Amino acid sequence: MTSQKDAMPEKPACGGKYARVERERRFLLAGPPPPATVTAGRRITDRYLDGTRLRLRRDESLASGACELKLTQKVPAQRPGHVQGLITNMYLSPAEYELLARLPAATLGKTRLSVPPLGIDVFDPPLHGLVLAEAEFTTDEAAHSFLPPPQVVAEVTDDVRFTGGSLVHAHRDDLLSWLADYGIKPVTITRQTR
Repeated sequence: MTSQKDAMPEKPACGGKYARVERERRFLLAGPPPPATVTAGRRITDRYLDGTRLRLRRDESLASGACELKLTQKVPAQRPGHVQGLITNMYLSPAEYELLARLPAATLGKTRLSVPPLGIDVFDPPLHGLVLAEAEFTTDEAAHSFLPPPQVVAEVTDDVRFTGGSLVHAHRDDLLSWLADYGIKPVTITRQTR
């Protein structure tokens, strides 16, 4: 059986006039932000299409219910640092999204909380307990000069385990091991039954 990684094209794709450079730094947090600090929330479901660099995203506002549907291609940079690579987005109609959603894919669900200047992702099972913040930048200078806020436990910009393409294939035991590498033990939330 061929793994998703093995099925990926080996040569990097070339940038075109529609691709833009993605500048981003990623950080681990010990837990979700206090609700009073959150300015907006979105429910995100990502489908990483098998054997491709394509991600199908459903992004729904928690406040209004407005939904954005898009197909994204991410071509990773061939070096470490805040330049993550090239990104191209295509916005879809519901019919286009539904058609593409029939393709084989691995799915990743999360809630994204806006706590400017960070977008903070709180992941669904089996990645529950993972709280990953990201800051995006329009210039290299802004990325270099960014000072992470005090709630950041560790920067994981160069740790490929904490990219969506890796996380979508991670098992619970993988996640716990990766977080332990940074001294994080996720809080287990138990549901009370009556």
